[in-house]
Amino acid sequence: MIEVTVDLGDRTYPVLVGAGARHHLLEVLPIGVRRAVVVTQANIDWPVDPGIEHKVCLIDDGEEAKHLGTVEDLCRDWAQWGLTRNDVVVAVGGGVVTDTAGFAAAIYHRGVRFVSVPTTLLGQVDAAIGGKTGVNLPEGKNLVGAFWQPSAVLCDVETLGTLPPREYRSGLGEMAKYAFLGVDGLRDLPLDEAVAACVRCKADVVAEDEREGARRAVLNYGHTLAHALETAGHYDLRHGEAVAIGLIYAAEVANRLGRISANRVAEHRAVVGAYDLPMTLPPGLDPDGLVALFSRDKKAVDGVTFVLDGPNGVEPVRVDDTALLRDTLEVLR
Repeated sequence: MIEVTVDLGDRTYPVLVGAGARHHLLEVLPIGVRRAVVVTQANIDWPVDPGIEHKVCLIDDGEEAKHLGTVEDLCRDWAQWGLTRNDVVVAVGGGVVTDTAGFAAAIYHRGVRFVSVPTTLLGQVDAAIGGKTGVNLPEGKNLVGAFWQPSAVLCDVETLGTLPPREYRSGLGEMAKYAFLGVDGLRDLPLDEAVAACVRCKADVVAEDEREGARRAVLNYGHTLAHALETAGHYDLRHGEAVAIGLIYAAEVANRLGRISANRVAEHRAVVGAYDLPMTLPPGLDPDGLVALFSRDKKAVDGVTFVLDGPNGVEPVRVDDTALLRDTLEVLR
């Protein structure tokens, strides 16, 4: 078992990575908890046993479940069962489950402890790590949320063996991102070590900038276009697939701004292509609609902001040239 520490002072917590990690749940529950609520989905066939009195709450499948109505339903179920701040929420599933259940835990009784057990590659390398919880609005992705760190994260790589190929490949989109954040040789590592390497990178960034005041924004590399595509809602893309396209788009934008060379753009295409991820925009593209959505991104506090590669590495950059952004979309058709 590989253990990675997310160092946040008195809120420091472990991330266990390896086959069978979910069986360590009782060991990582906060001291003194009496009862647990397990939040999961009906299609997730990875039961966990908290080892204490517990109740299972199911949420609907798919990204469509990640909304405020689901959060209200969870909180009302918990209140009716009598969940208190001495208890714990256990989220078992992909990013939809860990994001939604984590946000509900953050606001119920003004905060109850929770443990994440991500069962998808995307969840294990990214979504369940770092304490960013939240849900979507019709106007955009993850616009309502809270920073609420888990007490522990259990990344059981056994759960990845049953993922549908496209779901697994979606996780590779987030993994590809880490290749540009300083994690080398991911494709050559055993799966548990590759997951742990991504977790370690994210843990280092989160420890330095927990609330995305500066450096943590680099973890959104490739996500500005990705979130616009997902918000638009009529493109057949999984999150990691949208991130992969977003990585190529960000590289092309950076090249047109003179931040990186054509060779560096080619490196992006090589990494994304090696994971068999999409690099072109889906059919039915609405360039003006996507550019308009860029301004709704969480990073857009002072104009449209992208995370772009450059001479100092990946960093947030304000981009005011909407014509450049639109013309670059045409390159990815």
